[in-house]
Amino acid sequence: MTQRFDVILKSGTVVNQDGEGIRDIGINDGRIAEIGNLGDASAAEVVDCKGLHVLPGVIDTQVHFREPGLTHKEDLETGSRSAVMGGVTAVFEMPNTNPLTVTEEAFTAKVAAGRHRMHCDFAFFIGGTRENVDQLPVLERAEGCAGVKVFVGSSTGSLLVEDDDSLRRIFQVIRRRAAFHAEDEYRLNARKGERIENDPRSHPVWRDEAAALLATERLVKLAHETGKRIHVLHITTKQEIAFLRDHKDVASVEATPHHLTMAAPECYERLGSLAQMNPPVRSAEHRDAIWRGIEQGIVDILGSDHAPHTLEEKAKAYPGSPSGMTGVQTLVPVMLDHVNAGRLSLQRFVDLTSAGPARLYNIACKGRIAAGYDADFTIVDLKRSETITNKWVASRAGWTPYDGLRVTGWPVGTVVRGKRVMWQGELMTASRGEPVRFLETLKA
Repeated sequence: MTQRFDVILKSGTVVNQDGEGIRDIGINDGRIAEIGNLGDASAAEVVDCKGLHVLPGVIDTQVHFREPGLTHKEDLETGSRSAVMGGVTAVFEMPNTNPLTVTEEAFTAKVAAGRHRMHCDFAFFIGGTRENVDQLPVLERAEGCAGVKVFVGSSTGSLLVEDDDSLRRIFQVIRRRAAFHAEDEYRLNARKGERIENDPRSHPVWRDEAAALLATERLVKLAHETGKRIHVLHITTKQEIAFLRDHKDVASVEATPHHLTMAAPECYERLGSLAQMNPPVRSAEHRDAIWRGIEQGIVDILGSDHAPHTLEEKAKAYPGSPSGMTGVQTLVPVMLDHVNAGRLSLQRFVDLTSAGPARLYNIACKGRIAAGYDADFTIVDLKRSETITNKWVASRAGWTPYDGLRVTGWPVGTVVRGKRVMWQGELMTASRGEPVRFLETLKA
């Protein structure tokens, strides 16, 4: 009897747990049903993937989509549209919104706002504060919750827990891995005088390496003391890489494309405040150390830290200019360009963007191309050369720091639970995003 599928992805080079090879993928009911030679099978839709690589769907575990309260910069629809246009099939969104995502009411409203309005699947972090610490054990187990996010140093928004006593209280009550913006607020306050008016080159001088390392050391100490797991977001220093190498029992590590691609002072001289991020882009020796961390397996995953502001806001004189840049749409092409340049293998890219997130956050049925898993795929043309432009960016912010950058390796298809959401630069399917499911919060 001839096998029948809803969709067959035909003749693509599939990258999964047993390496690379030309295979067909049969999809039924949004799940992967069969992998192999399906030449005798039929399907309602057959997608020719010859000459393309079919990767597990890219999961971007750090984005800021600004809804509610700051939707002139971005919202859940525009941010997720930008994601799928760049080949991203799922995102984890951050809680520094207005109002903050720190209550059950705010979190539930966010999930409702994302369902079937976002173009990709999604999860949201709940912000950890002094005020909601008693509710965190329940909040971190809500449907669609990626875990707790804590700002140890101030950034965009008003979420901040800077002292060890308050941090310890949060550590003591949570059960899941928590994510941290690790900059020491006390040092940041003490060094504000290092900022030079209208000179963003002073940004990494103010928010220096010691501010990052101090916070990371404190978090690791608390993690060991309480027996909890931490995730250090957007690593930026060679000192942190060396330190975290010896603390992988409790700490996982994220790197970002901009910290792997840009370097000070050149990026500030060329882009001004468009290169301004927290924590900052630093010198080439720190960038090279992060690459070393990827090579040595110290870095676990990539996240874009997509944090849009309008061009008008970014044009304010430093330090009045806000920190943050777009990134969810450029994560795949920028990193594929690094793959083509020989800086990392395609398999390592998959581990950093699919298998790694699934492993760290215990995601159910995503992160691999395997029978029974969600049919999420990032389909790329490794040989295609394109120029990234502001015009291409679907974010409401409408700009990218990579405007004018020529890259080799391009996302040509985004498949979410068996549906082609993006194909060859066009949106194909009405938004149908659903909450990501986690093994630690599955209900019987």
